[in-house]
Amino acid sequence: MDKLKMAGAAYRALTARKQAPSLYDLCDPVFLGRKHGDPHIAKFYRTALGNPALRPLLRKAGLPELNDPVRFRAIRDALIAARDEADPDWTAIGRPIAELIDSVQLQHPRPPASIAPTQMPRLADIDSAIRATSDHLLRSWEHNGFIPTYAAFNLIGDPDFGSPAFLAALTGLNARSYKNSTLLFNLARVFIARSPAAGLINPPWRGIAEPIWAPVQIRHRSAYYDAFYVEALLSFIETGLGTPEDVRAARRIVADMVQFCIETSRERVRSAEGESFDVITALAPPPHPRFSRFFTQIKQNLGFGVYVPDCDTTACAISAATQANSTDPILDRPLIDFYAGYQVRAGANEPLVTVPLNDNVDYEGGIATWIDSISGERPFGNDLDPTLNLDVLEVSFRNCARWAIVETPSRLDTVRRIVDFQRRLVASGAFAEPKSHVYYLPELYCAYFGRCYASFRALDEGARRAIDPDGVFEFIRERVLAYVADELVAKEMNVFDAALALIALGHLDGDLAHFTPALHCVLNHLGEGGRRGPFKAYEWNKMKTPTRILVGGPEVTSAFVLMGLALARKAILQRPRNG
Repeated sequence: MDKLKMAGAAYRALTARKQAPSLYDLCDPVFLGRKHGDPHIAKFYRTALGNPALRPLLRKAGLPELNDPVRFRAIRDALIAARDEADPDWTAIGRPIAELIDSVQLQHPRPPASIAPTQMPRLADIDSAIRATSDHLLRSWEHNGFIPTYAAFNLIGDPDFGSPAFLAALTGLNARSYKNSTLLFNLARVFIARSPAAGLINPPWRGIAEPIWAPVQIRHRSAYYDAFYVEALLSFIETGLGTPEDVRAARRIVADMVQFCIETSRERVRSAEGESFDVITALAPPPHPRFSRFFTQIKQNLGFGVYVPDCDTTACAISAATQANSTDPILDRPLIDFYAGYQVRAGANEPLVTVPLNDNVDYEGGIATWIDSISGERPFGNDLDPTLNLDVLEVSFRNCARWAIVETPSRLDTVRRIVDFQRRLVASGAFAEPKSHVYYLPELYCAYFGRCYASFRALDEGARRAIDPDGVFEFIRERVLAYVADELVAKEMNVFDAALALIALGHLDGDLAHFTPALHCVLNHLGEGGRRGPFKAYEWNKMKTPTRILVGGPEVTSAFVLMGLALARKAILQRPRNG
């Protein structure tokens, strides 16, 4: 990111000449100084959009169409209805704002082709980078008492979140607070995207994964993140590069994180059949998420107070515990039986997906994201993400024998239907489209397919044949490797892109020559993180509602680079370039 250009964007935003009604002209009379109506929407407006940091950047950003008093009044009336009506008509409220959203044109990154070095880096340099990233994770744990992850808001929103997705979210989200925040964030993003402030809030970057540069980053802890830190530290131990002291420390940390995943974050819910099931919540109750007091209050003001379990966190936490050889009884309960109740069956339970942000995907056979709490809460409504479904398969393969999947027709059917969901996704080419993914990038889908494929290949031949008699996994492997070769490593990458490429290539037995550009990218940028770690923070996953919320951090980058380098190192040692 060019700091000079960002400074120029800030200057233009602060000194722009006002020529049309601004966000504050529209909203201040509705939400400031009012004592009636829904108290949350006014509090959200003051905290998120009317705050002293954002107001100077947007106070002169106006929309010429709002000079039309009829259109101005229609939007204001919609905001008043959202504030005052006990049971708002969210479609009617969203319609005039949806028209504004359609005036915003955003694009996903399109990295240019790159000429990468062809000489494989020295193994000693790869080993040094592995030690640097593992040391970063160990030091972070020692300093914080956990390994943190960070969330940051990008107020310009997601390129794929147009008016249809906006209206789908308004009607499909369950909690009024999330509807309120989605409404106001998406109104604000129009003013941001069409003003000089866009260059400050959404500057261009190198590669595909978005850097998390926002000055306000919310540090927290979740079982989902700990599960991947477990995998990273296990991969470090496997390399044999750690000192005895480092290995002992890594094992202690792994044990603590596994406990956090499957004990601290455990929550009891009911399956579709009414049976009690233990699953893993997205955010454990306080004080476990480790928010600061400041951000705890902001989170409440923004309406992000209710979290429920999700299928992805549950799958990854159980997988991490399995890899760490946990003996907790939670691993003995066949999780695939629970997932069957969240599997979409065309014509039967399709309304399970209430927020179809990726409606270009055929959901049949896929597992939805969010799990109803024991009290029936589902504030996010429900959606369906392809990468999540890879995690469901991965944990099922790791526990295939324990859960008697092949021997139980209903379980085998559930797994086969997820596999067929993935087959159709990849055959259509939709896996390579950002719109298909609710929480991830296509590049991350490739890396996570690699994890899934490795677990599948570890099964005995009979189990593989029973689960995949038609060779779907080999078909997907070929498509994913082609995508990594043609669309990822052949183009300009940042460190996180390169790490994802290495993970995919390593697990999928990719051509050793394709490792080379990704390895050079990682090694050439070692040290870019300055005092915070070896590398900068990049987008790992995201939320599209209520706006684009990125999750990642310097430790996350170190973890993914560590896993990618460990796999590359193994491939180099097993498959010499001239062998």
